[in-house]
Order: sequence, then C-alpha cells, then structure tokens
Amino acid sequence: MKKMTIREISLCGVLAALYAAVTLATASFAYGPIQFRVADALCVLPFFLPVTSAGLFVGCLIANLFSPVSALDIVVGSAATLAGCVWASRLKHKWLTPLPTILANTVMVGAMLAAVLTPDALLQGFLTFGAQVAAGEIAVMAALGLPLLVYLEKSRLPERLVGPERVRRRA
Repeated sequence: MKKMTIREISLCGVLAALYAAVTLATASFAYGPIQFRVADALCVLPFFLPVTSAGLFVGCLIANLFSPVSALDIVVGSAATLAGCVWASRLKHKWLTPLPTILANTVMVGAMLAAVLTPDALLQGFLTFGAQVAAGEIAVMAALGLPLLVYLEKSRLPERLVGPERVRRRA
C-alpha cells in the first residue's frame, strides 16, 4: 500500500467533517429505522480514491456518536460504512459503486436495529428494518450517489485533488 500524501490526509479530514456535518444537519431523517442518510452519497468516492474510505469512516463514526438509536450504532453503523467504502474501492464497474454501501448498511444496520428495537423478534425485525434501511439507501444513492459519481468522472475532480497518479481509473 502506498503511503498517504498530505493532500490525501487533508482530503480525508475534510470528508470526515463534511460527512459528520451533513449527517448532523439532516439528523431528523438520518438516524433510525427509516433513514435517508444524505452523506452516504459520498461513499462513491472510494471508487476513484480508495484512501477516502478512511475519511468517510471517521465522519460516520463522529456522526454516530450522536445516534439516538443506540451506542451500538457507533460501532456497527461505522463498520457498515467502512465495509461499503472498502468494497466500493475494489469494484471494476462504476455503475455497481452504490451497491456495496446499500448492501452493507442493509445487513449490518438492519441487524443492529433488530437487535436493539425488537430483540424478541430478531428475524422479523431484521427483515423489516433491513428493508427500510435498504429503501433509504437506494433512494439516496440513486438520487445523489450516482449523479455525484458521474460528475466526479466528468469533472476529473479526483485527479485535481490528489493528482492523476493517485486516482484509480476503471470502466
């Protein structure tokens, strides 16, 4: 693995702050069983810049410190974001980039919500909360994540931020 440059470290810091700020600004619909976490649209960035997974993880961790659901959300929700970002960074086709975030949050956050909110009916809770989380993630990634992905590719913003040699180019 290449060492992180100062620009990449700075970018991760800015992304962490942006993710946390957007999530806290939209807190009324960013937490809970039915959630539209607008900041998750940023999880398409690791497709071009795998190093951004670290910044998005830290931003999610900070945002989840304020979760009204459970302290477990700090660990599980942040791990779901990290898993989705790392997975997205390894994809070969850009149109699949939203799927890791959707799937990681559906399974991990859906299971966490079921364990916290319906411990006596885990399977039913998981199916219900997983479906609700999936719906929110699909909406956010379709409305914001995919357009951001297309914009980033056309604008060549990742190259301008950290240099063309640090950006992954794929189909």
